[in-house]
Amino acid sequence: MSDIVSRETSGDELDDSAIVREALGEAYDKLEVFHVKLSREGELRGLIGPRDISIIWERHILNSAACVPFIREVTDRSKAKTIADVGSGGGFPGIVAAACMPDCAFTLIEPMERRVEWLQECVDDMDLQNVTIIRARSDEVIDRIKHHEGELKPFSVVTCRAVAPMTKLAGWTLPLLRPQGRLVALKGRSAQAEIEKAKHQISHAGGVRARVAEAPVAPGLESTHVVLVDKR
Repeated sequence: MSDIVSRETSGDELDDSAIVREALGEAYDKLEVFHVKLSREGELRGLIGPRDISIIWERHILNSAACVPFIREVTDRSKAKTIADVGSGGGFPGIVAAACMPDCAFTLIEPMERRVEWLQECVDDMDLQNVTIIRARSDEVIDRIKHHEGELKPFSVVTCRAVAPMTKLAGWTLPLLRPQGRLVALKGRSAQAEIEKAKHQISHAGGVRARVAEAPVAPGLESTHVVLVDKR
């Protein structure tokens, strides 16, 4: 994908930026394909807002990639390098993280058919060999794991972004984890308050050590936050 095409398509503030290339490393080429697809089709397909077009790199791709180090902390010590992304939507953070971590197996869980179609197009266009897409709600996947349906097994890590408050998210994500697994949820400034409100739900779903961590995005850009919860 040429730089000219990328510039003409998006007018993103960070097009051709060394910051982006440095932050994404070897994943840059695949994520440039994703960026161009988002800039061309994302607003029309209801995946990003009109104000996002000029900041796709920062708001969606680099922001999603900020969760990768927190996933790595778990997968580097685990034989099962499996990650489930709940409510994948436009591919944040699942598609981005999968491009950054080709040695790990990602399962994108998304109930909406039109978004599943989008995700499959992205996987095909980016030639992501490490991604499986399931059209389902997370509770349906949890039920399938409990009843040993198919080859689904509990995951090492579950990720999500802008899906629901922690009071709901705990029950939708923590049961998908294997013991000593981890939830990595990209959140905004209200992250700590969400944890406080969801203490009961987190504990009930088998979660421990719920905390907020600052997640650097790239040099010179504002950091984001992740909620981390370990599974008993």
